[in-house]
Amino acid sequence: MSIHMSIDINRNFTRFSALMEISRLLNTGLDEETMAICIRLCENGINPESLAQVIKELKREAANLALETSENNSPPSPYSR
Repeated sequence: MSIHMSIDINRNFTRFSALMEISRLLNTGLDEETMAICIRLCENGINPESLAQVIKELKREAANLALETSENNSPPSPYSR
């Protein structure tokens, strides 16, 4: 491995670490794998704002599904008729 390649790898790692820290500070809930995918999508021309909207919608739908699942699996309330 050349010194230039090593420097590039170190730079990329530093940039990725900074982006992950920003993500954590903003409470995005994105893990490292998801963040890496988002970065690659943006590098390949995906509009970041559109990507953010899709991620928000997916999170909203996942939360709704989780809520529906928990409501369907919970025992009936003695107060419900």
